[in-house]
Amino acid sequence: MKIIVPDTSVIIDGRITKLVKKKEFKKCRVVVPEAVVAELENQANKGRESGFSGLEELESLRELAKEGVIELEFYGRRPLVSELKDVDDIIRNVAKEVNGILITSDKIMASIAKSKGIDVLYLKPRKIRKKLAILKFFDDETMSVHLKENVVPYAKKGKPGNIKLVKLGDKPLKEKDLVKMAREIIEYAKVDKDSFIEIERKGATVVQLGQIRIAIARPPFSDGYEITAVRPIAHVSLEDYKLSEKLMNRLKERAEGILVAGPPGAGKSTFSQALAEFYRKQGKIVKTMESPRDLVVSDEITQYAPLEGDMEKTADILLLVRPDYTIYDELRKTKDFRIFTDMRLAGVGMVGVVHATKAIDALQRFIGRVELGMIPQIVDTIIFIKDGEVKKVYKIEMTVKVPTGMQEADLARPVIEVKDFESEEVEYEIYTFGEETVVMPIKRREETPLEKLAKERIIQEIRKHAPRARIDVKVSDSKAVVWINEKYIPQIIGKHGRNIEKIEKNLGISIDVRAFEELEEKEKRILPIEKIPVDIEETADYIILRLGKKYAQKLVRIYADGDYLFTATTSRKGDIKVSRESTLADKINGALIKGSKIYAVLSS
Repeated sequence: MKIIVPDTSVIIDGRITKLVKKKEFKKCRVVVPEAVVAELENQANKGRESGFSGLEELESLRELAKEGVIELEFYGRRPLVSELKDVDDIIRNVAKEVNGILITSDKIMASIAKSKGIDVLYLKPRKIRKKLAILKFFDDETMSVHLKENVVPYAKKGKPGNIKLVKLGDKPLKEKDLVKMAREIIEYAKVDKDSFIEIERKGATVVQLGQIRIAIARPPFSDGYEITAVRPIAHVSLEDYKLSEKLMNRLKERAEGILVAGPPGAGKSTFSQALAEFYRKQGKIVKTMESPRDLVVSDEITQYAPLEGDMEKTADILLLVRPDYTIYDELRKTKDFRIFTDMRLAGVGMVGVVHATKAIDALQRFIGRVELGMIPQIVDTIIFIKDGEVKKVYKIEMTVKVPTGMQEADLARPVIEVKDFESEEVEYEIYTFGEETVVMPIKRREETPLEKLAKERIIQEIRKHAPRARIDVKVSDSKAVVWINEKYIPQIIGKHGRNIEKIEKNLGISIDVRAFEELEEKEKRILPIEKIPVDIEETADYIILRLGKKYAQKLVRIYADGDYLFTATTSRKGDIKVSRESTLADKINGALIKGSKIYAVLSS
């Protein structure tokens, strides 16, 4: 009589019952090591589907023994929980002791057993042609199938942007139907070379079955048995999205830190697949980081799962492989954003998939997780997908400026500008204010006819004194702020402030003249500002600001405790004379009465 000793792998995949019915194994003696029973029980106690499948197989063997097809024996001592890590060695020793044939579908187990002189029958993973019960719920338009005990089956059909929830029957499913279906899926995944169990936890199992991702949930994790199966139905190229030539050029030449954002089911993964194939065709080495691995890409693109359950270890391997682009599907936890950041700063082109209801939300998820000033180096492009279409594209840039809505020049700080890619208009500004990080939407209201008229008249008056100057005007209820090329400011102010006083009198409105250069600096960091002390001398006709000969004939800006007053050019002695009759003199006097410290800053 042949003696066979199955290990845990072949008990779980259910092939022993089929094997013993074959002619050469009929009437054989099946010796099941107690170590196998202990391991299956341990897995079942942890709520793992593989444990339940194995115990079900043992019940089938018991039935065959009752029918006289086989002899069944449980052999050896039951190992302690601490000994389960050595269960393979225990099983091999049992096969040797009973002089039996070890049957396994674990290649390493088979190799070690052969090296120890044990007879081995290695069952290779095979492609199963049997159609799974869950597949009957799918047709060509089905995106996902949703099955739950005591509920009729449902499916989502259509394509992103046109999805309908469809009832697939009138009869509620029973728990035993779902349990049988789940066992069948696990069995299939164990032996099919194109399928695998991605995640197995207490109460939850995720299986990748070819292109179908199946999530199995059961109590205590869920309130009832549930199976959800999702598959991609749209296979598109980047050309199908009809992107602008400008955007296509950016993807080819400049974009290396891309976020693909959108709500669940919007088509983010489909777009990411198309982007991966686009880069592959550009002659780039492309890899993916996925958990679970469900992107449908060509064989040239290698798909990586978390190595030993840790995506950080996967990243370590990828940094050695040095791909041109990596698709990270998807960014959820802080650790994911940190890994994305590390890889991007290491020079790898990154495409991250992020759940977001608005495009700006994708960028906000980096705030607090990475240093604010680093964000533009990590993310340069956001592509927002909704209903299977590209709805919004942002580009991210860093600048130094006075945030919109603030008035004073010394409030300049590093600002992240989030611009609409096509129009180049700034839609959000991100900056620090005190200890807070501010994400400020920039709302552009329409000018009233009165404001337009006022702006036209101001520009006409200013151009009389500086015809070649570039002028921009912001009008409020009480005054106008005029931005002009800095070199023309002395002409506008005039000697002792007479020109600006005349303009204000003609227009009947107070005018604050400022330099464009304050707004348009593109420095990467704020340089320390040298505050030049100012000595003030008063005469009957003038207020004289003395800076010293060191600053002779320099264009400077005058401040009072951080409040901008005016811009002027110093004399050969380094002085600025302001007529007591001018509005500038009133500003200086007002500052002195308040006790403000007046100082100058060189205008670069």
